[in-house]
Amino acid sequence: MLKEIKKDAQRILNNTNENHPTYQGKKTTGQKAADALATYAGSWEFIIGFFIFIGLWMSANVYMWVEQWDIYPFILLNLILSCLAAIQAPIILMSQNRAAQRDRQTAAYDYAVNRKAEREILEIKKTVEAIQKKLSKK
Repeated sequence: MLKEIKKDAQRILNNTNENHPTYQGKKTTGQKAADALATYAGSWEFIIGFFIFIGLWMSANVYMWVEQWDIYPFILLNLILSCLAAIQAPIILMSQNRAAQRDRQTAAYDYAVNRKAEREILEIKKTVEAIQKKLSKK
């Protein structure tokens, strides 16, 4: 019975999302890159590495005896950080949209399974009621 429920749920899910590429597991190069960037940019490894980079940049410019290429208040560093944020934010949003699509797929599958289980439970309830009627007649 469980295999039958899963098969029906998968059939419903496939019919609902049959033309949507993200539900079929196909990813474009851009989607793969967005997922990879979101995974890396949201890690402690990236945050710590970026703090080290900023610290090295600032210390090199403050303590350098020869020409300083980015004197305090670090306008070039601010430009780099702004550009990074401007590019990184939409890419992370694309990855989040893909995650939301996967969540919708999971919700559709869960809904299909729940509907099938509800039908099965109603059938079992009817069977139990019929058995109770036959027992009460005796």
